Amino acid sequence: MLRQLHQLLVPPTNQFNSHIKFWFGLSLIFATLYGILALQQAFSSEYVVQDDARQHVFWMRRFLNSELFPNDLIADYFQSVAPLGYTVFYRSFALLGIDPLWLSKVLPIVLGLITTAYSFGVCLQLLPIPMTGFIGSILLNQNLWMQDGLISATPKAFIYPLFLAFLYYFLRRSFIPCLVAIALLGLFYPSLLFVCILILVFQICHWHHWRLHLSHNRQDYAFCIAGIGVAVLILLPYALSSNAFAPTIAASTAKTLPEFLPEGRSSFFNNDSWQFWFNESRSGIRLTSALMPPLVYVGLLLPIMWQYKLLFPLAIKIRHISILPQLILASLVMFSIAHALIFKLHLPSRYTQHSLRIVMTISAAIALTLLIDTLLKRVLASHDLKRLFAFSTITIIAISLLFYPCTLNNFLWTGYIQGNTAELYQFFQRQPQDTLIASLADEANNLPTFAQRSILVGSEYAIPYHWGYYRQFRQRTLDLIQAQYSQDLMNVQKINQKYGVDFWLLEKNAFTPEYIADDRWIQQFQPFATNTIQQLQQKAPALSNISSKCAVFEVDNFIVLQAKCIQAQS
Repeated sequence: MLRQLHQLLVPPTNQFNSHIKFWFGLSLIFATLYGILALQQAFSSEYVVQDDARQHVFWMRRFLNSELFPNDLIADYFQSVAPLGYTVFYRSFALLGIDPLWLSKVLPIVLGLITTAYSFGVCLQLLPIPMTGFIGSILLNQNLWMQDGLISATPKAFIYPLFLAFLYYFLRRSFIPCLVAIALLGLFYPSLLFVCILILVFQICHWHHWRLHLSHNRQDYAFCIAGIGVAVLILLPYALSSNAFAPTIAASTAKTLPEFLPEGRSSFFNNDSWQFWFNESRSGIRLTSALMPPLVYVGLLLPIMWQYKLLFPLAIKIRHISILPQLILASLVMFSIAHALIFKLHLPSRYTQHSLRIVMTISAAIALTLLIDTLLKRVLASHDLKRLFAFSTITIIAISLLFYPCTLNNFLWTGYIQGNTAELYQFFQRQPQDTLIASLADEANNLPTFAQRSILVGSEYAIPYHWGYYRQFRQRTLDLIQAQYSQDLMNVQKINQKYGVDFWLLEKNAFTPEYIADDRWIQQFQPFATNTIQQLQQKAPALSNISSKCAVFEVDNFIVLQAKCIQAQS
């Protein structure tokens, strides 16, 4: 029985192709299963949207209706920072009449299948055992579906299929497909092109026995020059173009803003060194996110297994293994440069979190394959006790690999937001397309997506990396807080005139001290938040006194006031 199991898991050469089809098909089945589970959540209600898609997809409805979001600061900003390939991709489907929001829900399963295919292929390039490809693709799928990258259908969702495609064609030395993969990666996620460039450079310039060596292979130079040339051509427009929302925020300015401090909306600076360098979602290498699911910890043993080939004889079949440390090194170099140029190359974590996930899942797949092969080989001629131990160990590995998601309460982790106030969205949808809504309520974050109407501010859109945008956004927020809680109605009327507000969306408990105290976003704006609480404890704001007169719609805990009515009050 163990001999047949060994042939299934580590096939002889004459059965290799049939085993590839079996394991590859099984990989796609699991990827499809995960994708279907995500689709069930995505279409569980009419008003469902992925958290990040609220920023990066809502404005694309302009492709279907050019009259939407006119002179909208938020929509204009997110459109300006969208990578070219990402924009063209969604626009192309919009030309066919496909709603970008609908596409964003369907896209993850497609990207997941492509990611699975290339992950399988990369694993086979490193260790030509079909089971390795299956293990690697399953581990990567589980890792990605436990986080919010792939499911978002935003630019970061395209990283894995495109970056894995680059690695696959690079390892195969497929010249043209590799250049195409580099170009596509740059069009969808330009940051990782720097990692690709370093990997190409490492092929012609590398360290061996503590000495620098240059490649003697002309193909390496051709590959490197062509790849870097394509990357530069893709990056050049980004370098030469001027963003209307420039400049990038300076580190000195960021350190003065609560938004970048612990508990802030875009927390970056952290006094805990371990968190700052290793786990923080923006400043760290994201080590914790790479070490999921638990089986990937086995990948840490791969360097040891590589050194002890007598114990793990299948290791002699490993090839191109240097790509894994090179990928880590390239990522860490860019991580360090991004820290040295804080925010100029955006967030340092961008350069490590994705590559670490790929390296760890592939390393774990290879290590598990070596372990399983050794267990089976050593017990084929052994007594029953050793056979039982081998069979039990392999069973535990298999169960852990296939059924670990069943032990989690929130697998898949989709980050889907469900809107629960359909009547509110429908009310605003009936208003003119140039309607502007002022609100500090969390529900305002859903209005651009579900009601397709502009909002003055919203915590979901408080992205502070481009000062040209965030300076305006922050001033709007401060103005709105002060006006909503002012005891002078003139301050509310001035805001209406200044920004062209048409409606105010209020929660019925918005004028209580607890409302301000419990709102993490508003609490960032000090001393305004504290002063507002003190004012509320003394006297009711002017807006609360006219809310009954100017209310035009009411549902659940929300009330909508008409700005024209507010302007008519004295």
